[in-house]
Amino acid sequence: MERSADRAVQEMLRVAQDLGMETAWDRWEAQKPQCRFGASGLCCRICVMGPCRIVEKKASRGVCGASVDTIAARNLARMIAAGAAAHSDHGRDVAHTLLLASQNSDYSIKDPVKLRRVAYSLGVELAGKDDLSLAKEVAEKCLAEFGRQEGELKLALRAPETRVERWRKLGIMPRGIDREIVEVLHRTSIGVDADYKNIILQGMRCALADGWGAP
Repeated sequence: MERSADRAVQEMLRVAQDLGMETAWDRWEAQKPQCRFGASGLCCRICVMGPCRIVEKKASRGVCGASVDTIAARNLARMIAAGAAAHSDHGRDVAHTLLLASQNSDYSIKDPVKLRRVAYSLGVELAGKDDLSLAKEVAEKCLAEFGRQEGELKLALRAPETRVERWRKLGIMPRGIDREIVEVLHRTSIGVDADYKNIILQGMRCALADGWGAP
């Protein structure tokens, strides 16, 4: 229970222990005490003038002038961007595979109903199209969503209308998947955005781009 509330995980931990296998929890225990700066998100390695470690009163700002809030926000936003890049790239591979399937390769369309459901969400006309031609159009539309520069992600519009309106009101409705990842890295670089609220909002927009645009 100390390591996980999941019964399946607890069982696997017992198996690992019986087999003498090292787990993430074992490696974490071996590192104690961990760096309190890093654990608090207050160690910044974004530029080569660091790492900056924030200590109250003695060093309340980083070399670039970043505050505690700015450094913590930058670190969190960059972790979001890294996760979004890794996860969304799986979605890109799915779109590429669908494109191959449309070209009569070794792949085939296993679920035509789902294909049409996704096509409808993307605004693709369904009438008179067979599975292969529809798959090609859907794949190309999905791949274009990664590089979209303006407007809103089509697949994000599948969220409940009230949720979409809230995202718009907050200014975090995602545009293109890659666009939001790049903007996180840009905003969190030295000399760009130092407002932690703006940085967190961009992190949220990046997370939405991944979660709704690239599943």
